[in-house]
Amino acid sequence: MGGNDKPALPSCSASVVDDFVKLLVDSPILFFVLSHKAVEIELDQIRCVAVEALDSGGGGEVVNQLCKRLHFLKIVYKYHCVAEDEVLFQALDAQVKNVVFTYSLEHNSIDVLFSSIFDCLDRLQKEKEEVSVLFNELTCSIGTIQTTITQHMLKEEEQIFPLMMEKFSSEEQARLVWKYLCSVPLMILEDFMPWLTASLSSHEKAYFLNFIHIVLPEEKLIQEVFISWLDDNKEATSRSCIKDEKGAKFHYGKGNMKYIFEMDVLMVQCKEMQHQKASEEHNPIDGFHIWHAAITRDLRVIMEELYQLRSSLCVSTLLSVITQLKFFADVFTFYSNALDQIYYPLVDQLNTDAPSTFHEQFIERSQIEELQRLLYYKLHEEIQIKVFVDMLCQEVELFVGRMNKNLQFLETEVFLFIRETCSHELQIWLLYMSLHMLPLGLLKCMIIWFSAHLSEDESKMMLNNIKLESAVVNKSFATLLYEWVRMGYSGKISVEKFRKDLEEMFSSRSYLFEKWSKNSGSSSSRSEMQSPDRPYHPSTLDNLGNHDTPYSNGINHRIFFSDSLNDLFCLPETAVDGMRLSSLDVKPIDFFHFFHKALKKDLQYALSLSVKLAEDVGLLAEFERHFHHVRFLYQLHSKSEDEIAFPALESKGQLQNVSHSYGIDHKLEVEQFDRISIILNEITSLQGYADMIDSNKQKYKKLCLNLHDTCISMHKTLTDHIYREEVELWPLFKEHFSVEEQEKIIGDMLGRTKAENLQEMIPWLMASLTPEEQHGIVSIWSKVTKNTKFFEWLGEWWEGIKRDEISVNAEKGSKLSLALAVDPLEVVSTYLSRDDFRSSSICHEKGENFSSTESADHDLDQAGFFAADKSQNAKGNKNVNRAIDITQHSTEVDKKRCNDTIDIANQKETTCHDIKLYEQSKQKDLKEHHLMLTQDKLVDAIRRVSGDSSLDSVKKSHLMQSLLMSQWILTQEKSHSEVTTAKDKEKITGQCPSFRDKTESVFGCKHYKRNCKLLAPCCNELFPCIRCHDEITDHCLDRKSIVQMMCMKCLKIQPICSSCLTLTCNNFSMAKYYCRICAVFDDDRQIYHCPFCNLCRVGEGLGVKVFHCMTCNACMLSKSLSIHTCRENCLEDNCPICHEDIFTSATPVKQLPCGHLMHSTCFQDYTFTHYTCPICSKTIGDVKVLFEVLDAFLSEEKIPEEYAGQIQVILCNDCQKRGTASFHWHYHKCPYCGSYNTRLI
Repeated sequence: MGGNDKPALPSCSASVVDDFVKLLVDSPILFFVLSHKAVEIELDQIRCVAVEALDSGGGGEVVNQLCKRLHFLKIVYKYHCVAEDEVLFQALDAQVKNVVFTYSLEHNSIDVLFSSIFDCLDRLQKEKEEVSVLFNELTCSIGTIQTTITQHMLKEEEQIFPLMMEKFSSEEQARLVWKYLCSVPLMILEDFMPWLTASLSSHEKAYFLNFIHIVLPEEKLIQEVFISWLDDNKEATSRSCIKDEKGAKFHYGKGNMKYIFEMDVLMVQCKEMQHQKASEEHNPIDGFHIWHAAITRDLRVIMEELYQLRSSLCVSTLLSVITQLKFFADVFTFYSNALDQIYYPLVDQLNTDAPSTFHEQFIERSQIEELQRLLYYKLHEEIQIKVFVDMLCQEVELFVGRMNKNLQFLETEVFLFIRETCSHELQIWLLYMSLHMLPLGLLKCMIIWFSAHLSEDESKMMLNNIKLESAVVNKSFATLLYEWVRMGYSGKISVEKFRKDLEEMFSSRSYLFEKWSKNSGSSSSRSEMQSPDRPYHPSTLDNLGNHDTPYSNGINHRIFFSDSLNDLFCLPETAVDGMRLSSLDVKPIDFFHFFHKALKKDLQYALSLSVKLAEDVGLLAEFERHFHHVRFLYQLHSKSEDEIAFPALESKGQLQNVSHSYGIDHKLEVEQFDRISIILNEITSLQGYADMIDSNKQKYKKLCLNLHDTCISMHKTLTDHIYREEVELWPLFKEHFSVEEQEKIIGDMLGRTKAENLQEMIPWLMASLTPEEQHGIVSIWSKVTKNTKFFEWLGEWWEGIKRDEISVNAEKGSKLSLALAVDPLEVVSTYLSRDDFRSSSICHEKGENFSSTESADHDLDQAGFFAADKSQNAKGNKNVNRAIDITQHSTEVDKKRCNDTIDIANQKETTCHDIKLYEQSKQKDLKEHHLMLTQDKLVDAIRRVSGDSSLDSVKKSHLMQSLLMSQWILTQEKSHSEVTTAKDKEKITGQCPSFRDKTESVFGCKHYKRNCKLLAPCCNELFPCIRCHDEITDHCLDRKSIVQMMCMKCLKIQPICSSCLTLTCNNFSMAKYYCRICAVFDDDRQIYHCPFCNLCRVGEGLGVKVFHCMTCNACMLSKSLSIHTCRENCLEDNCPICHEDIFTSATPVKQLPCGHLMHSTCFQDYTFTHYTCPICSKTIGDVKVLFEVLDAFLSEEKIPEEYAGQIQVILCNDCQKRGTASFHWHYHKCPYCGSYNTRLI
């Protein structure tokens, strides 16, 4: 991020709040963190009130109190979030990229939570029944928003504010805070400031006042206004007299006007006041008439300038017009809000006979929205300025026409009615409340602009109205207004300067301003920093210093026109596209989307279970199992993201810092899982529900409600986290990473995942996906693991993969002919059994009549070649009996029938085995019938193949070679079969225990510590392990053929298993580690099964100091992750020294710098006499000393005169460059890299 030494924020617990408030002076940006603490306290208090109401049954008064407090909190937090988006985040994004976008996404998600709370409150105010259920829902909703907001604020305190403190000076931080304060409506700010400091002690408030003096400008009147708000013994304000109770902050509407009419100081009966009002020359409400006239004049001037722009197209004039229109649009927005919140409810309360459509003639925000959309429209390059001016003229004409009509209606109907009906005091209150609806920065601009339009008489009237003493007016605020009116009327600020200040104030969110200013050369730096796909704009810190009261129009634009803003500054198209998957274009990174989908389904299921726990204790075990399953998988996924995906994303220079917020999320989410786990432990510690006493039953239900509440919070947090990842992060992978790079990321994640974890994850994942999605994820796995034995491992244990096996193998796209992979005997037998061969009597013998349908159970292609056998055994199994059981199903039936007969007759040795042998013999005889050829018939068959026009040259060659080999293979198989039959008749040897340590009676052998022996079917003999068998015999034992073992305690031969099946052994364990796939038992070492090697290896498991490289298809130490040289399938080769298979070897292997491998022992012996790779001839170690010795030797050696001066052309084996060297019999030095590892050309 911005640096490694970011300032750390202190904890704001009660014990250190004093120190924290002191820090505000040096780091004013911590004002926002102080707001965090006030929000936390308020949420906690609101939650306590709701819980108490739930326990006591609640009531209308409590609901009203909660409604008022939550309404105030919503407004405060909304302005807090939007201020961060529009002020802090814009400034920070100009300094540190890729940090703030995710926090803005979180701000948007919090709005929805408030909506759900107020929906619940509305139902509580209306419903008369099931109040407890609604209060329970309300408590859960409050708990969810508390968790969400608290976690969001913690993240900001860990990342955002330390960066702000690092990147901005104290003065810059103070200006940012002041811009925020000047952009919040005064009616909110007046309540917000004392609410913010309510929990501070007296000396902490003193520190806070020092902070206020630093943040606020030196203008004394402004400071007095803020201090008056913080003063505990402050004078009555315009709204202090109508506040209900502590925490029940004022919010406007028809219902609140009832409080106004109850106060004599504000209201006098209409009939008694009519005569007095008629005699008064001026009323406070008359100021609106003057204000309307000023607005009308300026809008008329703007229209004239727009008409002139149609012909001149002067950019500077257009920018000035747009700025003025933005100013008036913002003023009208707040004016509309004041009418809606104050004047309409007042008129509606006073005039009960007013028609219901009366308020529709007020100024509506929807009438302003279209103009706002056009003013903030992102102009595309292809749209000319002239077209935009025409669009603007049309919209402004409509806007001005609507406003003139609305203003006329207000003067003739609304304000005249108020003038005749309301007292002088109430009119003053209405006037000041209207001004309080505006932010301080916009209010000053409006007052100065308005005052410049006043005549001398009008200015005197305005100043006199302000100087009037009133119980509902804050004297400090009235004095400030008086000074601003006087300043505007005096002409100290010229029209030109005022317009220039407006342009600077409203430029921060103007795409047009940046675009056209760049073309005119006035603001090139701002335009260059504009990001086309992020709704953030350059910092305006330089402009802040020019204004005593800055203003962010973006804050209130986001408040009042959030939907319109979403259309203007929408998410990048890549973010939206990233959430739609097409089966035709599945990218490797879409694995995350598939995982997220499965995870969201499980989270929803866990949430549905938690609802029912209070009533059905039987679901507790199911919930606990499901919860731990989800927790395990989510943390496995988070670890993969933190260790592999996020670092890969950060490695792209332009994407640094983009994932840090999500890493913090993962840490906080672990805490949420821990909280649920603690509650679960408390629930399970109680006895069975039926046996509980009443107190425990109540405790159980309360714990279940708490559990459900926490599950809702966790569900909201995790689903929001997943949504943000899919919107922000995963589109970046598709945009910045090639398909190969994405495959490497997924491969690295899988390569660190243990086999047992994959065995748990894969069926769970596939069960949540559609068939199309299942095909997509299998396709991803097949591409990522194409060099490994991953699908072979899947086939060992998971039946679900078998239906995809054919398509997966096809996708691997092997370019070798499938004919090369099939059994030569099968190819020959099939070809010779064709009808055309039988008709020519090549292999027809008298008296035999075989049906062509009795051929081997394989599919033939058009040329008569077999499809590849996917169950073909690995190396060492080529001499295994290849007879194909074409009657597998019927044999299973015969087995069952045979076993039934045995049970009836009590005959344990019967003909069941003979039936199987008969079927195999029948099939074998069928094949041998076609294959037993005389020499003449063999020559005839080869000629027939050579002349077969249906075969291409490759298939002809392969078939003729198979014909020549078939006789030798048949002879070998017959000999092997005879040996096997003889061994079957022999008694099984080795049926005795073997010891690893005979003195200590430890079973096993020199290779493994185990309590069993393995029965080798090839020898019909028991061996302690496979390696013992291979060392003694002249052939290798296929691990897949091992199906029986002998317990060395009871000496009984039985099916292979992790423990003895004999009753007397009492589940005697064969070893601590048991692998069914590899038939490996070990009681001594840490062993794991690698799903990609499909072999057991020594170690703690993938992801623990070991990883599997998908390119090399090898398990390696984690420390070699970034330094090893990848070479495709490097292990699937023989050692170049001893020629033993490296992949299955138990001897340690060493990788050479060139990427080739050899056994470590072979390496030591080989390097005594060689220093080059035996395969590619590159230098395999540090031979700098050797080369220095050779340099010294050659410098002293004298070359015979007949060879002196001769040059030889050489090729360097190390740098692969051609060069020349002086003549020598043996040594030639590379002129480029200095290596002597060269050869003559």
